Amino acid sequence: MQKVDLKRELKHLYQPSAKEVVRVEVPPLRFLMIDGEGDPNTSPAYANAIEALFTVSYTAKFMVKKGAQGIDYAVMPLEGLWWSDDMSAFVANDRSKWKWTMMIMQPHFAEAAAIQESMAEAKRKKALSAISELRLENFTEGLCAQTLHVGPFSEEGPTIARVHDFIRARSALAGKHHEVYLSDIRRADPSKWRTIIRQPME
Repeated sequence: MQKVDLKRELKHLYQPSAKEVVRVEVPPLRFLMIDGEGDPNTSPAYANAIEALFTVSYTAKFMVKKGAQGIDYAVMPLEGLWWSDDMSAFVANDRSKWKWTMMIMQPHFAEAAAIQESMAEAKRKKALSAISELRLENFTEGLCAQTLHVGPFSEEGPTIARVHDFIRARSALAGKHHEVYLSDIRRADPSKWRTIIRQPME
């Protein structure tokens, strides 16, 4: 059984320091994605989207592990792209007007056919309607700035400002606000939540 540690292979992207903001070049990666809008704390669509993403990702993991390739790997963390048509609502933390794309990176060795089969299998087992809204997509982010935020989401503001200041001192912001959730927020103390704050730059 071959074991692959994707976080270690992509250490520069998934194991940042909280001490500094750094530039990273993000290569094209494949993600299971789903779009939505509304407050993530209260939106049923958001909860359904997360359940669908993890259900299919774990189904794919076990299919690859038991298949001819025999590769074992850990499911990658949840990630989110966040924006609003009216960015003042985003800055003002008016979450009812937020839009999001939630996603989980899929390894290059998990073929598209296996992902599609995993979606069908997961839908048979759990009958989650959100599975039909999932898509497998190549996502190219390119040059970004990022750092690690430690603490609750409500206290991200100063960390985001650090990232934006870093970018503006060198070029300009581009693309969507990107977060990578390294902690299981159902179990970890909010003061210890670890979230990568990433922002594309020109």
